[in-house]
Amino acid sequence: MPNKKEAIGYLPDERPPIWKLLLYAVQQFVVMFPATITVALLTGFHVSTTIFASGLATIFFIIVTKGKLPLYYGSSFSYIAAIVGLMSAPHMEGLGLNEKISIAQFGIVMSGLVSIAAGFIVNRFGKDQISKILPSTITGPIAMVIGLTLAGNALGDASAIPATETSVTLATNMAWIVSLVTLLSTILFSVYLKGFLSQLPLLLGPLVGCLTAFIISKITGVDLFRALDAPSSSLIALPTFTLPKPTLAAVAAIMPIAIATIPESTAHVYQLDVYVNNLAQRKGSRKKYDIASQLGNNLIGDGIADMVSGFVGGPAGTNYGENISAMAITRVFSVPVLIVAAIFAMIISCFTPLINTIYSIPLAVIGGLEIYLFGAIAAQGIAIMMEHKADMFSSKNIAVIATVMIIGIGGHYQFGGSIPFFGISVPSVAGAAIFGIALNLLLSIGKKKGVAADAAVVDPQVDSED
Repeated sequence: MPNKKEAIGYLPDERPPIWKLLLYAVQQFVVMFPATITVALLTGFHVSTTIFASGLATIFFIIVTKGKLPLYYGSSFSYIAAIVGLMSAPHMEGLGLNEKISIAQFGIVMSGLVSIAAGFIVNRFGKDQISKILPSTITGPIAMVIGLTLAGNALGDASAIPATETSVTLATNMAWIVSLVTLLSTILFSVYLKGFLSQLPLLLGPLVGCLTAFIISKITGVDLFRALDAPSSSLIALPTFTLPKPTLAAVAAIMPIAIATIPESTAHVYQLDVYVNNLAQRKGSRKKYDIASQLGNNLIGDGIADMVSGFVGGPAGTNYGENISAMAITRVFSVPVLIVAAIFAMIISCFTPLINTIYSIPLAVIGGLEIYLFGAIAAQGIAIMMEHKADMFSSKNIAVIATVMIIGIGGHYQFGGSIPFFGISVPSVAGAAIFGIALNLLLSIGKKKGVAADAAVVDPQVDSED
C-alpha cells in the first residue's frame, strides 16, 4: 500500500480525469495569481491585461517547447525597477497611461530577444558559453541592484494614503499599521504554514492586510481603499490591449534586465528534471524525461513568451517557481493542467468585478508586500553567487561585483535611474550590467578555463539538487 500511495501523480505527458484536471488547474492559477497581479499593480499596467497575457504567453511557451516543459509563465519582479523608472522618467510626463505602457511594451518585446539568443547559444555551443558572458558574479549583483533600487518605492507605498483623506497624520499612521500587519502576516505564513497553504502567503498576507484596513476604516473612519475614477459596471469586459511603440529609451532601460532572469529560469529546469524523474521512477515508468536537455529550448520559450506578453500589453516575465513548488507538492506535472490554467487565466481576466476588487487594494497593503518581495529579490542575488560557489576572495570577482553594485545603486539614487554619460542617459541597471560584462571579459583575458569556472551561471551541482 505505501508504494501505491507514493506512485500517485501525473507526469508531463499524462492527463488527469477532467474533474481533477479542472481542480489542479484552478490551484495552479491561484498560486500564480498573487505575484502576477502584484507586478501589474506596482508597474501601473492593466491588471486584466496582465492576467490575460500570462495565460496567452504560457500557451505559446508550451507550444514552443512542444509540451516537454511543465512551466507556467508569470510576470517577473526583476523588471519592475526598469519599467517604473522608464514610465516615471521626465520625458514621459504628460503622457497618458496607455501611451506609457506602449513605450514600455517595446522594451519588453525586445528583451525577449536576449533570452532567445541565450537559448540558441546553449543549443548550439552548450551552457558553458553562456557562463563565460554571464557568470554569477554579474547576474547575482544585478539581482541585488534590482531589489535594492526599489527600497524607496516599497516604503513610499507602505505609508501611502488616498488624496481625499483630510487627517494626514492619522491616515499615515493607519497606513503604517496596515503595511506592517501585511508584512508580518505574509512572513509568518511563508515560514510556518505547511502543505498547500504554504504556497499562498502572497495571497493570505494581503487578505489579512485588507481585513485590517477594513477594521480600521470602521473604527477610525480612515478609508485606505482605492476607488477607480470610472469603474466599469458591466460583468464582462475585454482587457485593455495596447500596441508597442518603438523607442530606444525603452530598449536601453528594459532589454538588459533579461540577463538577470536567465539563472533563475535555468535553475527551474534542473529542479523539474529531478522532480519529474523521481516521480517517473516511483511510478515504474521506463521513460526517461530528460528535461535538463531542454535548457536552451526553455530560454527560447521564455523569450518568445516575453514577446507575446509585451505585444498585448503585459509585463515581462519568467517561468514561476511558485508553480513548480505546487507541482512538486501535489506531484502533478501534467502539461494539460497548465494549458487549462492558462485558459482559465484568460477567461478570468474578462471578469470585471474581480478586476475592480483588485484595483481597490490599499497601497499600504501593496507596500507591506513590497518590503518583503523587493528584499527577497536582493537576497536572491546573494543566493545565486552562493549556489554557484563564486570565489569571494578573487580580486577579479570582487572588482566585478563592486562596480556593478555601485553603478547600479548609485546611478539610481544619485541620478534618478538614468546616468548622464557623454551626452546620453544610460539606465543605471543597464549600465551596470554592460560595464560588468565588459569588465569580466577584459579580466578573463589570459585566464585558464579552470580559473574562470568559479562563477558559472549553471553549476553542475545544480543538477543533483532537490
